[in-house]
Order: sequence, then structure tokens, then C-alpha cells
Amino acid sequence: MDAIEAARAVVEEQHPEARTAFLGGSVATGRGTATSDLDVVVLLHGAPAPYRESLQYANWPVEMFVHTEATWRAYIERELPTRRSPLLWMCADGLLLFDTDGLGARLAAHARALVAAGPPPVPADEIDDCRYAITDLLDDLAGSTDPSERLFIATELVRRTGELALAVSGSWGGGGKWLARRLETTAPELNARFHQGLREVLDGRAAPLVTVVDEVLGRAGGRLWVGYKRAGTP
Repeated sequence: MDAIEAARAVVEEQHPEARTAFLGGSVATGRGTATSDLDVVVLLHGAPAPYRESLQYANWPVEMFVHTEATWRAYIERELPTRRSPLLWMCADGLLLFDTDGLGARLAAHARALVAAGPPPVPADEIDDCRYAITDLLDDLAGSTDPSERLFIATELVRRTGELALAVSGSWGGGGKWLARRLETTAPELNARFHQGLREVLDGRAAPLVTVVDEVLGRAGGRLWVGYKRAGTP
């Protein structure tokens, strides 16, 4: 059973009353691998939505995201300020499996419009938090002589700097492989330099990675340590 057949069949079995459903994620965008799962968004009239479940169906691992129209909109609204909404992208880029009453078409159009409009601006204090954290990691990298420490410092440095690069460019963010894919779309040369810089660190040379990190920091105001201050929670 192929991915689309399996996605339709699992929704029919689990929720025959569903209003609409989408197949999203790597499989839907043509980037599936041997271990990819089926990301399926299902819209119901009411209970038992909302919930999320992982299951196995016809030899496919399935991640099912079940919502009503109201909870779908509420989740999107909650995720937008984070500038990374898997639910939004699953419906914007995904395949509409079926649509009994037009809801799927409306949600897909709304999702695509939100994606095209771009994420909300990053608050200045959040940018400063990123600058501070990256500066701290750069200091740790400069002072470390332990290869194991340098591995984890460098990988964290790449992740945080990639997130900052997307933030300052006004682009959507992502985690894990989706961070790499977002960077590949917005700044492919940066992705390549991160990869090379990380390899250099593992061979004992930090300078190439430090250079590219400082370039990204420069777009956000540079390194930040002295003068950084945050109030604690009472």
C-alpha cells in the first residue's frame, strides 16, 4: 500500500466521520526516506478531537493530528509567534486526501496565505537572548580542549546560529531536519558553511565555524555579553 492509500485508509478506519484530512510532512513534499512516517491531519466535527497519536498502519508509522476547525485555528494561532508551526505547514504544503464539505480547501488556502505572509517579527529581547547564548558558546568553544566537549558545543552553536539566521531574515523556523531545510531554502551557502565548519571543529580547527557564526551575529548586532540583563521570575 503506497503512502496516499495508507493515509486515506487509516483515516477511514480511525475516523470514518472525518470532514477532511491532509497528508503532510516529508512524504507529501517528496522528501521521504526509508524511515519516514505519515503525518496525517484529520478534522472532525467534535470529540474526541483534539489529540495526537502515533500508530502503525499497513507497515507505515503514522503520526495522526486530530482537530476540530476551532482547535486547528487555536493551535495555529498559538504556534505562529514561535515562527515554526508544523501543523500550519502540513496543511499548506500537504496533500488534501479528501474534503467532504469544503473545509479542507478553506484551511489549505488559509494556511498557504499565512505561510506566504511570513512569520511575525522577532522581538528585540529574543534576538538579544540568542546573541547572548551564542556568545557564551563561542567563549566555551575557544576555551575548550576536550574533543567531546567541542563536539557538543559546536553542534549547539550551529543549531542556535541557524535559528538566529532564519529569525533575522524574517524566515520561518524549524527544528531538526526542518531547520536544515529552511536554511537550504533561504541561505543554502550558509548551510554548506555550517557543515564544513563543524567538520573543521572535529578536526581541531574552530576558526571557520567561528567566522560564519560571527557573520550571522553581525546581522543581529554582534556578540553580546557585557550589559545583558534579564529580570528573574518572583
